[in-house]
Amino acid sequence: MRPLLLGLSLLFAGISAANAQTRDTILPAVVYGQPKEYEIGGIRVSGTQYADANALIAISGFRVGDKIRIPGSAFAKAVQSLWSLKLFTDVQIIQERTQGTLVFLEIAVKELPRYTRHSFVGVKKSKHDDLNGIISKFLQKGAIMTDNVRASLIYGMKEYFTEKGYLDAKVTVNSFPDERATNAVRLEFVIDRGKKIQIKEIQFTGNEHVKSKVLRKKMKNTRLKRHLFKKSKLIRKEYEEDKVKLEAYYNTIGFRDARVVKDSIWRNKKGEVMIHLDIKEGNRYYFRNIVWKGNTLYETKFLDQVLGINKGDVFNQELLDTRLSFSQDGRDISSLYLDNGYLFFRVDPVETAIDNDSIDLELRIFEGPQATIDRVVIKGNDRTHEHVIRRELFTRPGDKFSRSDIIRSQREIVNLGYFNQEKLGINTPVNPDRGTVDIEYTVEEKPSDQLELSAGYQPATAFSNGGVIGTLGVTFNNFSVRNIKHKETWNPLPQGDGQRLSIRGQTAGDRYQSYNASFTEPWLGGKKPNSLTVAGFYNRFTSGFSGSETFQSLEIVQGTVGFGTRLKFPDDNFIFRADLDLQTLKLNNASGFNFSDGRGGRLSDGIFHNYNLGLTLARNSINDPIFPKTGSLISIKMNATPPYSLFKKASFYENGTSSDIFRYVEYVKWRVDAEWYTSLVGKLVLKAQAKIGILGRWSDKTPLTPFERFDLGGDGLNNQSTGLQGRDIISLRGYEQNDIMAAYPYGAGVFNKYTVELRYPVSLNPSSTIFMTAFAQGGNAWQRAQDFNPFDVRRSAGLGLRVFLPMFGTLGFDYGFGFDKPNVTSRKWSDYARFNIVLGFEPD
Repeated sequence: MRPLLLGLSLLFAGISAANAQTRDTILPAVVYGQPKEYEIGGIRVSGTQYADANALIAISGFRVGDKIRIPGSAFAKAVQSLWSLKLFTDVQIIQERTQGTLVFLEIAVKELPRYTRHSFVGVKKSKHDDLNGIISKFLQKGAIMTDNVRASLIYGMKEYFTEKGYLDAKVTVNSFPDERATNAVRLEFVIDRGKKIQIKEIQFTGNEHVKSKVLRKKMKNTRLKRHLFKKSKLIRKEYEEDKVKLEAYYNTIGFRDARVVKDSIWRNKKGEVMIHLDIKEGNRYYFRNIVWKGNTLYETKFLDQVLGINKGDVFNQELLDTRLSFSQDGRDISSLYLDNGYLFFRVDPVETAIDNDSIDLELRIFEGPQATIDRVVIKGNDRTHEHVIRRELFTRPGDKFSRSDIIRSQREIVNLGYFNQEKLGINTPVNPDRGTVDIEYTVEEKPSDQLELSAGYQPATAFSNGGVIGTLGVTFNNFSVRNIKHKETWNPLPQGDGQRLSIRGQTAGDRYQSYNASFTEPWLGGKKPNSLTVAGFYNRFTSGFSGSETFQSLEIVQGTVGFGTRLKFPDDNFIFRADLDLQTLKLNNASGFNFSDGRGGRLSDGIFHNYNLGLTLARNSINDPIFPKTGSLISIKMNATPPYSLFKKASFYENGTSSDIFRYVEYVKWRVDAEWYTSLVGKLVLKAQAKIGILGRWSDKTPLTPFERFDLGGDGLNNQSTGLQGRDIISLRGYEQNDIMAAYPYGAGVFNKYTVELRYPVSLNPSSTIFMTAFAQGGNAWQRAQDFNPFDVRRSAGLGLRVFLPMFGTLGFDYGFGFDKPNVTSRKWSDYARFNIVLGFEPD
């Protein structure tokens, strides 16, 4: 028999709610007026599955060897301590046996069931991941489902749906025994999100100087349901932020005392949200006298010009702070000093007088000493060698501190394409005693190599064998020649020195073959930004069946050596590049490839040599090569062959055959390309672009070269045959190639193209940059430069999507509508629209 030792001591402690139960045993008579003292001889714990037995013994307060009285208050305290853990449905302390003055105890518990799994009812599977995240915040597998946890889960899920506009969402949590486990519970979350509740009206009172519709626009996150493309929902946190934005807007127009003094939110009979805000505008203030104090480096008149605030201007605290501290366009007082080494510079605006509606300011300047750069530290480059990053920096030890140099260095690091732009960190720890500053750049490597792998099938025709077209290409953008011997740097090839190696092959059997390879060293010699590029390619294209009279072939072999350098004048954003191209074209019965013979016919046979020198002058200030937000890229390029005609008589061109005349190709070719990027509102970016190309001659003796002409139209990808002919393929969204080039079957001598594009990023994650575009384009082509008219363009507009994957390059599509298609009289949308695919690169 094992008597239960709880008795009246447990009742006295008030813990009868603990549901402590006795076992079906015969209890001995206990004389409560005569307690007996025992020594604890042993303690054991029973009924545990998850709880630690030693921990429960420690919490009970019992120790082997302790003296206790039976009956006594120690048992009541032990039960209270264990019950307070909220882990059990039953707690008992049992006297197992006595042996003389020794007593042996058993702590018998029954644990609460543990959570093992859950399910959802009433929500789509697409929401499960988000809801699972909420559950994981409050409840882990094997944990006990308490009332507090239950309430937290319900609150978290309601908040989740509230942020999506479902203000009446209901969440119920049901518990069921889990048959898969012992003493386990399965949870079922029953969710009724209800209807999405939108904001019906936002009313204002007290706004005498600003219209209500203007104030509604300033509430970016709290919108009316009348907006077609904007969500209307009430989220308390964002609503409070919008009230602060209203006050900030009033401050920009002179009402520095404006406040939202009262607001109310209610639901109308339809359940829609109604909002009312009462605004106290106060008086409008103006700048009056602005006085500078402490300026020794710059004269007051010059500081006034940079500040750009005049007496009588409406008081604008935001404008004042921007012009003093940091302005996107660099027009601020701080930039003057920080770009000249005055890192410890400080300017404090002090209001010296407020007279009715006028405010006097005293701008107190502390110039401090100039700071020099002590150390430049680079962290996080686990693949790229440090010298590759360091050579791009404009901040060097011993130089004066300059904020603009740091910004430029940041841009150059991003333009390398090896690092995550969002994780690029810059820290400037200062040593005031020495007057120095360290600059720490923290980078995070990202994949920069690219793989091109594709296959397609082209059916056979009467003139060509069908077959599979396969493409395999790899580009290693951070290659290293010197690490070839170091196997530990191979991933999969040696990397870390910023060199570029590209190899690409494409074949469709005998019909088409293309192989090219290139290598670029961006810092030849390692001391100056002088680049060297060596490249070569072989292209072969055939039409018809080999051995037949209709068989045609074209082969092109080319080698290129290029040298580039960064200039210091007019500024260090300028780049000069020179390329020497040695190209040979071999035509065999190739009349189907549309080469002009200069006499109204087609050039079909012969070997032709295109030896030309290309000179390029460009200025690049784009801040990000993948998704530019600011900056521009302007380039002027000239390709020219030797002027052979200057050394030959006119009779040679009058009497010679086309094969002889064009054996050594002669031309002068100009390309002007310009693009600008500007951030508009939020993440929205405007891109403007213009391209012009002109193909000319050294003298009037020669006809226009049959090669190096321009093809305008299409997506720049499908014009495979013309791409082999050494022509420039210019895409024009919304048009087929033949829509424009049908008038110039041999290619055009002049083209122009204009683009205006709005870009909005969906994701700026370095592993997958995604953005949408809305574009308007115009372009045209002409045979001769004399016919060029920059305002005579074929117009188009449409939408597109771009996805940049580091491994595959740019992927995407455009859906364009061509407004000026020739010979189209129908009103069908499909006759004017065209779908373009973008693979691997952005078309010209």
